[in-house]
Amino acid sequence: MPRPEFTRSLLAPRHWPAWLGVAAVWLIAHLPQALLPWLGRRLGALVARVPSARRRIAAANIALCFPALDPTQRAALVDANLRDIGMMMVEFALGWLGSNRRMAALPTTIEGLEHLEAARARGKGVLLVGGHFSHLELCARLVSQRIRIAGMYRRMDSTVFEWVVLRARLRYAAAMFDKDDIRGTVKYLRAGGTLWYAPDQDMRSKDTVFVPFFGVPAATITATHHLARLSGAVVIPFFHRRLPDGSAYVLRLGAPLEDFPGTDVLDDTARVNACIEQMVREAPEQYLWVHKRFKTRPPGLPPVY
Repeated sequence: MPRPEFTRSLLAPRHWPAWLGVAAVWLIAHLPQALLPWLGRRLGALVARVPSARRRIAAANIALCFPALDPTQRAALVDANLRDIGMMMVEFALGWLGSNRRMAALPTTIEGLEHLEAARARGKGVLLVGGHFSHLELCARLVSQRIRIAGMYRRMDSTVFEWVVLRARLRYAAAMFDKDDIRGTVKYLRAGGTLWYAPDQDMRSKDTVFVPFFGVPAATITATHHLARLSGAVVIPFFHRRLPDGSAYVLRLGAPLEDFPGTDVLDDTARVNACIEQMVREAPEQYLWVHKRFKTRPPGLPPVY
């Protein structure tokens, strides 16, 4: 995918507020590294204090997924998750517009690269399957320093941010594929490419099935099964977390899923959800609980939100 071209229409007055937002993102990405954890904590404290629908959504998701926690423990996890949104804001800015030198200076450990190298030695494409954690954009950028990856994405509502962010991603990604560009994605994987993909959001797509996520029926897209089937790619779980003090990042590539894809799309999709659930349990406060994961419900079940 070529970098999007700049057009004069992006300077229209209706886009000026978006350009102010871009300027704020650029400023955050160029602050001294020592200030960023402090800024993330301050922003997170503000998010946690201000009443919003985010708290209600996160609380509903956490209550469903962690029924064994008592009310005090659940409230503490909700607070920690909302505070983590502050770090997410900082990390998105850094992932999009931070310099390569800044990326190289971030303390990062990458485990399991041997699984990727073994797949490539066999001439296989690789699907790195992960979840929507607060630092997904930054960690995609960090892992790209070691391996060439592509990504799938959904277009942004803002024309300005779409132009800025897509250009930024194409600085480090081998390619970016629209979520509906299945043909291009399959072609890339067949050629031995590596694609980062997160199938853990309720997309309200026709290509979904209900499979468990933390024991709760969750509408889940079946694309992981179909992409692997059509391309012959190996599916490797990809997990990333921020250390509790915010000082470093740990990225882990797991062993490839065995006998994947199988003949049963329901079983394969449930296996993917189980992998993501295991990732979430390792760092539950860093997961994107403010997304309406259970927005679509099986017939007969009451709404969650």
